[in-house]
Amino acid sequence: MDKLTKEQRHRCMASIRGKGTKPEILVRKYLFSRGFRYRLNHPRLPGHPDIVLRKYRSVVFVNGCFWHGHEGCKYYVLPKTNVEFWKAKIERNRNRDLEEQRKLAEMGWHCITVWECQLKPSVREKTLEALAFTLNRIYLEDHSVVKCYKLPEEESAMAAEPER
Repeated sequence: MDKLTKEQRHRCMASIRGKGTKPEILVRKYLFSRGFRYRLNHPRLPGHPDIVLRKYRSVVFVNGCFWHGHEGCKYYVLPKTNVEFWKAKIERNRNRDLEEQRKLAEMGWHCITVWECQLKPSVREKTLEALAFTLNRIYLEDHSVVKCYKLPEEESAMAAEPER
């Protein structure tokens, strides 16, 4: 049973923010302190990703375990009241997340999801270091094409002749 009235519950749930959340700020501060530069909620990309790193062709979604239905997580527990509403809402969120990530992948973006439970103090440093490692690896793989320059035939023939 819910201890709050319907109006109190509505006011409580409506006050939950979608942008600038504590987990998102933790990730942003870590990335900035490590020299990563980014944009927030880019309006031209599907889903308006939380963090967009153009140099790395990567986007980071910082998801709340409850709102995005993190399977197997102790923080994802359906409320006891209005169960059908919450099941449908969370399922819509999951489907929307998958569709947005599919569109971003088709556009050539790398999608990284960081869950709220992965930012708890006991595992926070490990998660953030893994994020930085992943971004650096993506950058190196995307930019590791070695360019071979060859001289045109005329220049190479001239270079072969000794000077007098």
